[in-house]
Amino acid sequence: MAAGLLLMGGGGVARAQARPADDVTVRLPAPTGPHRIGVTTLWLVDRSRRDPWDATIPVREVVVSVLYPARTVRGCPVAPQMTGSAAAMFNDIDVRIHGLPPSGVDWAATASHAHTGAPAHPARRPVLLYSPGGGDPRTLGTGLAEDLASHGHVVVTVDHPGDTSEVWFPTTTAYRDKPYRTTVFRDDPRKDPRLARTMIDTRIADLRFVLGRLAALAAGHNPDAAGRALPAHLGRALDLRRVGCYGHSAGGTAAAEAMYEDRRIAAAVNLEGYLNHPPDGTGREGELYPVARHGVDRPLLLLGTDGFIGKEEARKELESSWSAMLAHPCARRRRIDHAAHWVFTDYAAMVPQLQAAGLMTADARRALVGTLDPAVSVPTVRHHVRSFFARHVPRR
Repeated sequence: MAAGLLLMGGGGVARAQARPADDVTVRLPAPTGPHRIGVTTLWLVDRSRRDPWDATIPVREVVVSVLYPARTVRGCPVAPQMTGSAAAMFNDIDVRIHGLPPSGVDWAATASHAHTGAPAHPARRPVLLYSPGGGDPRTLGTGLAEDLASHGHVVVTVDHPGDTSEVWFPTTTAYRDKPYRTTVFRDDPRKDPRLARTMIDTRIADLRFVLGRLAALAAGHNPDAAGRALPAHLGRALDLRRVGCYGHSAGGTAAAEAMYEDRRIAAAVNLEGYLNHPPDGTGREGELYPVARHGVDRPLLLLGTDGFIGKEEARKELESSWSAMLAHPCARRRRIDHAAHWVFTDYAAMVPQLQAAGLMTADARRALVGTLDPAVSVPTVRHHVRSFFARHVPRR
């Protein structure tokens, strides 16, 4: 399953009538752990793969953010959730996709709680990979990633170019004349089984490639394709003997199947992603992914909501594929009530702020994140994910 554009589109989500005089700045909830957080961005290039979405690109590019416990943050600026360029494109693309207010919000003004380039604490830390929902940028998972990093994990959030709504690179290249790429999707990829298969297969390959580049980083190399300076001690902070993976929607599908295919991943969390291919139109259920068909010998958490959005057929598909997964002893399931699909993203905290400012209706808020107060929903999601990884990818 993919999020936003790929599930419900922006149609029918009305704005409230009241409008503030000035643009609203939405805020992310603070992380709860004892560690201050550093962050850096890496541009990674896989020369063994061609890009699946653009035939003119002879390599596969991936952009990631690395969030980690910092030794000190003195003199290191707080990073924005999104850069100005990304925020401008977010306002053009994601706002329409998710039915967010087309004006009245300064998306570039939202600050994170991580400090750009801060030196890493040199103790080895377990590593968690994050894959966002289909069509969503990695930055919509900032709050959960920061919380995990504040509790002692290194968290690597991944953008999947061509799939992700917008991805910004540090430079142009001979094969890419713009410093950004936007999504190729114009509708739900699950309406096209070939497209859906390419989306998930590419995400799995991206995650496995990122793990390989992190191994190079841990060995003392600089994997950034532009050769940009790395934060001090970053490589020494990675313990790749302890790796977990989590993802939302299409990212949850990819996280679960990546664990099945790659023994480097010790545990995974699927945040409301299908575990089957889309039906082929014959009226039969779609083929299960191998992880759901055969199970796996490592733990998998299926975390969902009672407000899963979509047609009845989509809800039945999700339930059927999860039921198949739960027949194996490796999997367990938890549900958050009074919540909806995007409660697993930063929208859980942001959308209620937009409603309070008069920029979104109660119905719009309910469609995206449900009615659960963010004072409850945000800690609940964090608790489920953090406690799962604390047990299965423990800090030492």
